[in-house]
This record gives sequence, C-alpha cells and structure tokens, in this order.
Amino acid sequence: MTPRPQEAARRTTVLRREAVVAAVPVALAALLTAAGPATAAGTVGSAGAGDPYFPLSGNGGYDVHHYDLTLGYDPQSRHLDGKAVITARATQRLTRFDLDLNGLKVTGVTVEHAKAAFRRDGQELVVTPHKALRKGQEFRVTVTYSGTPKPVTDPDGSLDGWIPTDDGAFVAGEPQGAMTWFPANSHPTDKASYDFTLTVPKGKTAVANGVLLGQKTTQGRTTFRWRQSEPMAAYLATATVGTFKVEQYTTRDGLKVYNAVDPREATAAAPVLKKLPSVLAWESKLFGPYPFRAAGAIVDRAPQVGYALETQTRPVYDSAPDLDTLVHESAHQWFGDSVTLTKWKDIWLNEGFATYAEWLYTEQHGGKSAQQTFDTLYATPAGKDLWAFPPADPGSGEHIFETPVYARGAMALHKLRTAVGDAVFFRVLRSWAAGHRDGHGTTAQFIKLSERESGKDLSGLFHTWLFTAGKPASP
Repeated sequence: MTPRPQEAARRTTVLRREAVVAAVPVALAALLTAAGPATAAGTVGSAGAGDPYFPLSGNGGYDVHHYDLTLGYDPQSRHLDGKAVITARATQRLTRFDLDLNGLKVTGVTVEHAKAAFRRDGQELVVTPHKALRKGQEFRVTVTYSGTPKPVTDPDGSLDGWIPTDDGAFVAGEPQGAMTWFPANSHPTDKASYDFTLTVPKGKTAVANGVLLGQKTTQGRTTFRWRQSEPMAAYLATATVGTFKVEQYTTRDGLKVYNAVDPREATAAAPVLKKLPSVLAWESKLFGPYPFRAAGAIVDRAPQVGYALETQTRPVYDSAPDLDTLVHESAHQWFGDSVTLTKWKDIWLNEGFATYAEWLYTEQHGGKSAQQTFDTLYATPAGKDLWAFPPADPGSGEHIFETPVYARGAMALHKLRTAVGDAVFFRVLRSWAAGHRDGHGTTAQFIKLSERESGKDLSGLFHTWLFTAGKPASP
C-alpha cells in the first residue's frame, strides 16, 4: 500500500469491530438456527482466525480453495447483486461455521446444494448446514445477496472496501474491506483462487485480478470474466468499476498486461505506466521470476481514497501514480501478494520490503544511494514519528500503516545488506520469494533464512532494528 504523498501520517487501516463470542446453550442455538440441527461442543468453527489485531478477521474450521463470484453492479443506483460460490475443505467436524460479510442483505445460503440456516451477527454470517460436515470433507457454499455496498471507515477517516466513485467503484480491501462486497474467510492465512463474472452497464469497465477470459455486451450490459489462478488473500481482490481507457499487450516474457485508466488521469499516468514492463523486468532480476501470469494497473480518479493498493497482479491507484509508487506497488507482487503475512503484526514484511525496493530503484537509476537515504532518515531526531515504535511490533492494528513500518522497516533491510554484503543480501531476497511463493512468511522465518544464508548470528541486528523501541544509539 502507498498513501498519497500529501498525507502527513501513514494511513491507519483498522476495523474496530470487536465482539465477545459467548457460549450459547444448545436449546437457544436450535432456536436461532431453526432450519438446521443444534450444534455440539467442538464442532463450531471459530468466528475469527486468531489475529490479535483483528479478532474477527477470518474464520476457523475450514480452508477455502476457490471463490467463484458473480456480481452485477449499477454505478448510478449503487446497487449490487451478488452470488458467491465458495469451495472449501473442513479442517474439523463442522455443524456450524462463519463467513465474513459486512452489510448487504443475504437472500439465501446452501451448503452442498441443500438449504442451510443462517443468521447475521455483526460482520459474521453464521451458517448452519442441514447436515454436519466431516473433517476433511470438501464442500461448496453458495450465498446470494444484494444491496448497496458501503466501505468501512477507519479511525483516521480513510475508507476501506467497496468505495463508490463518481463513475463506479474503487475496490481496495486492506486489511478487511473484502467483506464489504463478498462473503469470505477474510484473513491473509486463507488464500484461494478466484473466478469473477462482473456485469456493468455498457460503456463501463469492470476490472478484477488475473487474466481477462473474455467480455460480451448484450442488451445494454457488458459482462467481464476474470480468472486469478494463483492463490490470493481476500484483501488483495478487486472488482473496480469505472469509465476507463483500456490498454492490453503481452510483454516479451509472455506476461499479459491489462491497464485501465480513467481518461481524466490518462495524460499524467501514461509516462509512468510506460515504464511498467521495465520496472517488472528490473524487479525480476533482483527478486526472482515474476510470480504471476498477469500484470497491469487500474488508475482511477478517487480523491476521497488517499492511497494506492497492491491488488494482486493489478494494483489500483486513486490517481496517476509517480514512478516511486509504481515501483512500490509492483514490488508488493513478490512481497505481500505472492509471499503473504500470517499476522498483521508482520506487515513490515510487505511495506518495509516494498519501500526498500524504491530505494534500490533510485540507487540503480542514477539517484541517491540507499545508504544516503538511510543516513537522511537516521538524522531524524529521536521522538519523531519514525521512531514511534519498532517496525515488527506496531502494538495494535491502529499503527500497521504508519511510518516506522515503511521507512524503519526499509532501514532494517539496509542494515542487513551492509552486514552480510550484496551477494548474500540479494540471495536472501530471492530465496525468500522463491521459498514462500504462493504461501506465507513470518518475521522469525525471515531472520532464520538470513542467518542461514549468511552464516552469521544476526540476532543483535534484528533485535535493534525490528524490535527495539526508540532511535538506535548508532546507525
């Protein structure tokens, strides 16, 4: 994610929707789910995935393999009709499980083609299948829903999720906005493949992740079909709608590029987007092969948003990006998208890495060296925002998109580079991207990899630059 340069502080993205999950007597549970059986102890999927920063993010008891989302959206009325078909595997015996869905009216739920009971509990859609699911069983959930999707408002006033624009919608879900437009197991630990079928009025374009399979216009409406084959966290999904100029081409490496640009931003965006193939080629040399089969950009005009987001394969920008922002969001395709965090506390693995990619690009393209950038930041007086907290321990979801995560996270990587040398450092980055491709990573795993590749004890370095509060005594 890249906040707009004019913002004084990093965007805070936290959805404060905490709930207390209490034990419910079996008789009451039966009343609440009258169309299904009473639940038994140990057979109910948890209402959260266990993230301390976002207790209700994600759900327990199952693992999603695939989302098939069919959406119809009218920008004028802002009405959305949706159907989500979710293929998952039960990780325990399940008599009840949750999906994350905020707002919108659910009109029906089936599990394995049988009508299921459901109820709403804040952001939780609580589903009771007609028949209990066995541990290890693959099952299919279908949810039909409709209404006017609304973004969530974060404590700093920024918006997250399905954000209406003057010609459509800017759809960016970090950290929990996915639930504003489709039912999901909305925590980064549960990645899945996606199919999107998006129908909008003729003249509008609906852009999602992955490869465009086709589009067809009939009776004044155009349907776009997209496929994201590689695993993706729900927060990285998009279905942005607007009036766009579309550019499509295939790079020399066979990468399918799809750019959708608001005509009002086209002139400013063109010089930067022209550099996208060369930026991806440069990053591929440093970080290893590009991890997806598609790339591109969505450049919207959404002044109320205030940030760009690394939506998988096709970052979404609220206005024409500068080159640093393009480099940052492109680097996230490796660090954040392909290699995804397991807890939001580890967000520096996304933002610190993407920020350091900016430093490296500047260094290797005639600008300041990474050391000069580091020295300038280190000169920041103690007590300033840069030193407010250690990057690997933001303290709460309120701070995960603030300056220390980005800038001091990049400083930690630079210290690693100077300690082990360029050859080992870049081998670490490539090994990290390759070893965790399509999966997840933790700070502890990155430290272990760095020590293994370098043959050095780096505990002191990482303790100082990742986990120690305040300004380090020495640069």
